Amino acid sequence: MSNASKTVAVLGAGTMGSGIATVMARAGHRTILYDVNEANLTRGIDAVHGFFDKSVRLGKLDATAGQAAKDALVGSNDLTDLAPCDVVVEAVFEDLQLKKETFGMLDEIVSESTLFHTNTSTLSVTAIASGSRLPERVVGTHYCNPAPLMKLVEVADGRHTADWAHKATVEFLASLGKTSVVTKDRPGFIVNRFLIPWENSCIQALEAGLGTRESIDAAVLGALGHPMGPFRLLDIVGLDIHQQVATRLYEQLRDPRFFPPPMVERMVAAGDLGRKTGRGFYEYDDTRLFGS
Repeated sequence: MSNASKTVAVLGAGTMGSGIATVMARAGHRTILYDVNEANLTRGIDAVHGFFDKSVRLGKLDATAGQAAKDALVGSNDLTDLAPCDVVVEAVFEDLQLKKETFGMLDEIVSESTLFHTNTSTLSVTAIASGSRLPERVVGTHYCNPAPLMKLVEVADGRHTADWAHKATVEFLASLGKTSVVTKDRPGFIVNRFLIPWENSCIQALEAGLGTRESIDAAVLGALGHPMGPFRLLDIVGLDIHQQVATRLYEQLRDPRFFPPPMVERMVAAGDLGRKTGRGFYEYDDTRLFGS
């Protein structure tokens, strides 16, 4: 797959989908952000535009490049608009049947050469790919959050992923400025196998009174060299997303380290999901996409 400008689509305009769409548009690809919910789609488009506007204000993009990136993005709630796409990235809710059905519907719309990427980190790429009559074109591409800022993408082939699809995927990710790490089609891949138990441990430390949210975040930054503390990161990801991912990994691996601590359940029940709701471990005046 050449590095020339392509038509790409991202399915799902939530935090992760909007972040991936930002990456695509910034790389110069015509980008379609799709969501069945009009309000979600509007928020997603606004988040991407806000990211580019702030990048211009901070001098990270010149005004011309910022406007070009915004112009590269369009929104849609009609799957047939995806017909010309070279690459489709699925970032919808972590529901196996939904993902399978989505790829099945896309089979009837896009070219047989279109790459299907799934951003799952907890479900089987092989199982998702079985929803397509061409499972050889389906590749797992797990973008680390926040996608516009994090360079790493985990690449996982399904059982029937073709060599050409894997090679084209790695080349495409390189055109986005991303670094690919190849992993196996296993629950959590590499990053979440390490990250979820560690985040749970940080939450448990907070519950036990070992430190405050600020002191634990500061300890991680100062001693471990992470670019962001665990509670700032969890607020960006969303406590509801952490709960879903952690629970799915626990169900598959049966390792108690993956089970979300009680504080997570209480915060989700209260609607304190993080940045997107204005309150999580910290409070926020601005609920737009991180970095915007």
